[in-house]
Amino acid sequence: MRHIWLLLIALALGQPVSAQFNEKPILNLQNEDLARFNWGYFLGFNQYDFKFEYKDDLGDILVSKSVGFNVGLIGEMRLNEFFDLRFEPGLFYTRRDLGFPGFTSENEAIREVQSTYINFPLLLKVSTRRLGNFKPFIIGGVGAALNLSSNEDSPDDNSSGTFRMKRQVFNYEIGFGIDFYLEYFKFSPSIRGVFALSDELFRDTDPNSPWTGNIESMKTRGLFINFTFE
Repeated sequence: MRHIWLLLIALALGQPVSAQFNEKPILNLQNEDLARFNWGYFLGFNQYDFKFEYKDDLGDILVSKSVGFNVGLIGEMRLNEFFDLRFEPGLFYTRRDLGFPGFTSENEAIREVQSTYINFPLLLKVSTRRLGNFKPFIIGGVGAALNLSSNEDSPDDNSSGTFRMKRQVFNYEIGFGIDFYLEYFKFSPSIRGVFALSDELFRDTDPNSPWTGNIESMKTRGLFINFTFE
């Protein structure tokens, strides 16, 4: 999967970006970073996982991950030459399949977890000085997310085949990327890691539930590949 993402980045950049690394490139968008406020959007891919902590050593819950997609908007406020404050609300869709130990029936052991997050991160982008037509950066911050597929309000639980999660989760995000100044717009691929700060599990009614009774906490962690256009 890593090779697919790298290939997509290479295809998205294409020939115009290869010219950015010449010794004396023609500078594109020379006034791009001078505006106080800037706007854009992003598209990308994600792969979410769970980190479990258990009360007793009764066997690990297996997580089968898949590739989801991201889409969102960007609002940026320039603080100075090197620091920008960014708000990046976005929609993140993902699916994870959980395999619980101790069951002989697949219907009881497997739970499909489809999540649609609306993410609201507030991020600080720290960039180097511009080098020709590119500029590396690191980015990080905190955010809150709403899980529209949480099933928190469902009266059913795992005993009826319904896996439930909390609707609201808090997380932090950190990553790195490169701004490429193309002829007509700025293109910025980046790799981000996201880590939940709060427990997302909405437990079954039975405190001794074979699905949730042994879970101390369940927190999301994930990897994002974002392609930003500004």
